[in-house]
Amino acid sequence: MVNTIFWLAYVAVTLWSIVNIIFNGSKATKMISWSLSVIIFPFLGPLLYYLFGINRRKFKLFKLKQNEKRKLFSETYKELEGGEQSVHEFEDYKQDKLASLIRKNSYFAPYKGNGVALLNSGEETFNAIFKAIEGAKKFIHLQYYILEDGMLLDRFYELFQKKVKEGVEIRMLYDSFGSNSMRGKRVQRFKDLGVKAYSTMPIRFGNLLFTLNYRNHRKIVVVDGNIGFTGGFNVSDKYMKPDSDLGIWQDLHLQITGPAVNSLQRVFVKDYHFAGKEELLLQDKYFPKIESAGETVAQIISSGPDSRYPAIMQQYLAMINIATKSICIANPYFIPGEPVLEAIRIAALSGVEVTLLTPKISDSLLAQYSMFSTFEALLEVGAKIYLRPDFSHSKVIIIDSEIVSVGSGNFDYRSFEHNFETNAILYDKDKASHIEELFTKHCTEDAKVDLEDFKKRSPFSKFLEGLAKFFSPLL
Repeated sequence: MVNTIFWLAYVAVTLWSIVNIIFNGSKATKMISWSLSVIIFPFLGPLLYYLFGINRRKFKLFKLKQNEKRKLFSETYKELEGGEQSVHEFEDYKQDKLASLIRKNSYFAPYKGNGVALLNSGEETFNAIFKAIEGAKKFIHLQYYILEDGMLLDRFYELFQKKVKEGVEIRMLYDSFGSNSMRGKRVQRFKDLGVKAYSTMPIRFGNLLFTLNYRNHRKIVVVDGNIGFTGGFNVSDKYMKPDSDLGIWQDLHLQITGPAVNSLQRVFVKDYHFAGKEELLLQDKYFPKIESAGETVAQIISSGPDSRYPAIMQQYLAMINIATKSICIANPYFIPGEPVLEAIRIAALSGVEVTLLTPKISDSLLAQYSMFSTFEALLEVGAKIYLRPDFSHSKVIIIDSEIVSVGSGNFDYRSFEHNFETNAILYDKDKASHIEELFTKHCTEDAKVDLEDFKKRSPFSKFLEGLAKFFSPLL
């Protein structure tokens, strides 16, 4: 009797899952992976699909939030198009093609007149951020995927204490999954100062199924509307001192002054309104007219589950497709999926020099084996792959030594489809060349992956790669 009930329940739950996958699935690879998962893993597979596989953007709750944010985004876009900012018009075909795509899929224009400083270590990055915060006169807007207990977060707290007393407004957003320790007293101490702190898509029982699979992975700081920061750094002491076998984490961040800061502010305002349900912050105070601060043309791109298009994936695909000489990719989670992987292979076969730089070891074994599962296909078409011995969290793509993207977007399904991400694209040969020089320093002969040696890896390693590849569309 018990066995009969078990099998009936298994068949019912499995059939329900497969029917949902057929009706709501958008990509064949993910549909196949989820279907096999719910069949192979009784009850666990359907549970995982229910938590992570269902496209909840089709549900009323998410639709309402999505429409609200889109409306806000459109209003802000019209305001910027009013002539206050210096929109750049490209003469170069490649640059114009990429910039046009981003204006249509992410609604951000390229702006000239930006000053951009590259921040290449935890010490450089947070010293620059703390200096900007110390100089704040009106407001500080801060958004991170991870706010983690430690000396860095304590330093933010000390600075916020001082700035609140000076009358500076402070707003802080954090992801409820990434910043899982920001609960109770830990977040309350910031609120007690007067900081308006909110979790984006908080994980609570009532909305668990609508939020667990969607994470705000952005890293943004905007001070007084005229200085901004974005890139890959989170607020975590692992960027300052070793806390595991991975050592001190490495990353890249950008400090931006000039009109492009206004775009970062728009991203923050949109997310803040969604999380805090407070004022729209569309006043001139929060969007000041910004004078030229440098020579760099910069364009911000944002993407998320509320986007009409997978903008980050489209950005990476476009950069790969328009490259004519070289493509340099640095990413800790290189799990690109078949369309992006095929685009890279086509570029390599077409004579474009493709170089991939990833960490030799990862904070995720599943991600590491998933990455390794793509290497042979790339090496066979002439791509060069280097494994740096330290753990680099940088998300960078450089094409033809003239256009570079730095930000939070990984080369994986999660960044392409499930995460809220932000990248900054610099149309600047000097900046691109500088970052490429830093990239090339890690591409040493002893770090290079040789195709014939790679083929000799153990059968067990190949099995683990194949297993990880099976789950890669679900990452």
